[in-house]
Amino acid sequence: MGKAGQALKQVLETYGISQNRLAVTMEVRRSNVNRWVNEETDPAADAVLEIRDGLEKLNPDAAEEFIRLYLGR
Repeated sequence: MGKAGQALKQVLETYGISQNRLAVTMEVRRSNVNRWVNEETDPAADAVLEIRDGLEKLNPDAAEEFIRLYLGR
């Protein structure tokens, strides 16, 4: 699967953010976040932006790291 799931998994682990906390912040089901993290499905392009926005609310550094990992910078 794609880089978004890998990046998200790493960021959640590094910054101690639970899948449930991100899901609540994003107002999506935790199962969606779980599928992305476990690379069962790739988030759509607009969902990648929503992930970034959700992470930004929880920890701006996590959001920045997610984008950096996702874009491979």
